[in-house]
Amino acid sequence: MIQEYDKYVDEDHEVWSILYKRMMEILPKYSTKAYLQGMQAVGLEGHRIPNFNDCNAKLSIITGWNIYVVPGLIDNKPFFQHLSAREFPSSTWLRKKSQLEYLEEPDMFHDIFGHVPLLANIHFANFLSELASIALDHIENEWAVEIISRLYWYTVEFGLIREDGALKVYGAGILSSSGETQYSIDSDIPNRVPYDVKNIFATPYIKDKFQEQYFVIDSYEQLYKSIPEIKSVLEQELKSVAI
Repeated sequence: MIQEYDKYVDEDHEVWSILYKRMMEILPKYSTKAYLQGMQAVGLEGHRIPNFNDCNAKLSIITGWNIYVVPGLIDNKPFFQHLSAREFPSSTWLRKKSQLEYLEEPDMFHDIFGHVPLLANIHFANFLSELASIALDHIENEWAVEIISRLYWYTVEFGLIREDGALKVYGAGILSSSGETQYSIDSDIPNRVPYDVKNIFATPYIKDKFQEQYFVIDSYEQLYKSIPEIKSVLEQELKSVAI
């Protein structure tokens, strides 16, 4: 599949612009520096839908990653295969104006605006491909995939980072939601705890409301360097289940 860029109509570009401007009104305050730098690096703009070919030409030079077009949600195995190969799966369809406030299935805005900028950070990019490789090693084990998915959820999708003494957002699920962006940092409701592999493995994820708990990293290097620990804790967990 390819992104058929010429088939986007004016409303598509307008929806992208509305969502982009809404998020950029708050992200300079809430988002990690690496995300904002990544937006510039891959060339995301507010007036038009990004052309994947243009983004890939820049991103592949920086970290070796590319955007890979998929029809929508895909199964675990091909999803992790693409990530392991440094290909980020993205749909090419965009929500309509009537869907600005709620969307059940992630669209291109979530995939590209939320995820792609941080792929320009080498430590985060390496973490993601290595995590996917671990998942592939255990892809036939449903419990292994479940707890690895929890780690993906609480880092790649809903992670926070402590940056210059302040909490910032790096998870794509937060960055593509103005409501959860502000909630994750400003609200007194959720718990914010240090990044801990065992704790994350024991924490089911939430899909139908804002998160009750966020895990906070100190750096993207810390995230990448936790790969050996992830492998070790996973093996211990699988052994305990087998007994």
